[in-house]
Amino acid sequence: MTSPDAPAAQIALAEAAAAAAAATPAPTAQPAAPDRPIRFTGTAGAFWRILLRGAVLLAVTLGIYRFWLATDVRRFLWSHTEIAGESLEYNGTAAELLIGFLSAIAILVPINLIFFLLALTLGSAGESVGLLAFPALFVLGQFAVYRARRYRLTRTVLRGIRFHQTGSAWRYAFCATFWWIIVPLTLGLAYPFMQANLERYKMRNTFYGDLSARFDGSGWRLFARGIWMWLMVMAPFVIGIVVFIGSMDWQGLVDAISGGESAMAKIIVSDGFKAAIAFGVGGIAVSLLSALLLYPIFQAMVLRWWLDGIRFGELTLHSRLRKRTIYGAYLRFVGWSLLFMLALTVLGSIGLVVFSFSASGSAAEIGGTIASVVFYVVIMLGFSTFYQGTVRFTLWRHGVDSLEVDGLAVLDTVKAAGEASSAVGEGLADALNTGGI
Repeated sequence: MTSPDAPAAQIALAEAAAAAAAATPAPTAQPAAPDRPIRFTGTAGAFWRILLRGAVLLAVTLGIYRFWLATDVRRFLWSHTEIAGESLEYNGTAAELLIGFLSAIAILVPINLIFFLLALTLGSAGESVGLLAFPALFVLGQFAVYRARRYRLTRTVLRGIRFHQTGSAWRYAFCATFWWIIVPLTLGLAYPFMQANLERYKMRNTFYGDLSARFDGSGWRLFARGIWMWLMVMAPFVIGIVVFIGSMDWQGLVDAISGGESAMAKIIVSDGFKAAIAFGVGGIAVSLLSALLLYPIFQAMVLRWWLDGIRFGELTLHSRLRKRTIYGAYLRFVGWSLLFMLALTVLGSIGLVVFSFSASGSAAEIGGTIASVVFYVVIMLGFSTFYQGTVRFTLWRHGVDSLEVDGLAVLDTVKAAGEASSAVGEGLADALNTGGI
């Protein structure tokens, strides 16, 4: 026989169980592990805000703010690059870049002054001295490239351990200068081997703490990947020049030059001269167009080849960067630039009409000069901002996100090593326009 208190007891038991369940804390949800060991977490919107604010401040400060803008850009890109759940850190400062730039100017001014004085005081021999200025500054520029890389590496930290670089900047400078002489002499065919040689030197002198790096990329592999692009760019140029030389009536041209204006006009309108010019100009035009269309593909190919070749001990990288991604970035850059120029043209035309009716005489001349300077500055800042927000951001983001990595466990055994480098090399690179991110 069932007790009349049984339903009440069951209800009380159920209520007690419910209260106990409510009092028991729910298990804390664990954060999801990243789907990739190396990934980029930044957004394009945040990067654009840095660039737009920087463009305005660059204009207001007459370019001085670029040291702070460069620092902000690096901190953004570094801090949003994760490796095994840890973000890179950039601990360089704008003040360091500014001091490095001023130090570089203090080095460059006497060098340029010496070349200038020699050119003035040595007469005809001074012209040959002046010709030495460009190669000397080129070598110095390559020296600055290596020292700037050293600075950026020593300001890059992962897990509290800094990267650093050894090696001789002067050795790199002379080696790079040699290769840059060979590349044009071979019509660009030596470029893959130059890249492989210089990257091997840089990477074997690169360290993460006490972990040494190396570069396993092959110049022949890059050559094989890019030879079809070289043929598409250089073949029209070579064919056009050969046909131009072969079809031109050189003796007739010499006679026309010595025969006066009438003889020169006669040969210019001749069919042979027109055909030679058409082939020469047409070949160059086709080559330039091919180079413009293929450059994004070429840049993506070189970046992927470079990423594939990086090694840190047993850690290896493999990139799956897609060429169409980089191509799309360049198309966006071109599109935004065209819209920007269209808007400037419309605003400039309106401003010109208004200004022409409101000013005259010396005021018009001064106002026109100021407007021209402002227009130039706005154009340069606009193009730079669009390039960084489209091409540079895409190269970094998709370059990082394309990476697959093996051997990450080697990072757990790294010990701190290396010291911070001065920013003079970075300043030289900035002053000689050979700097980068």
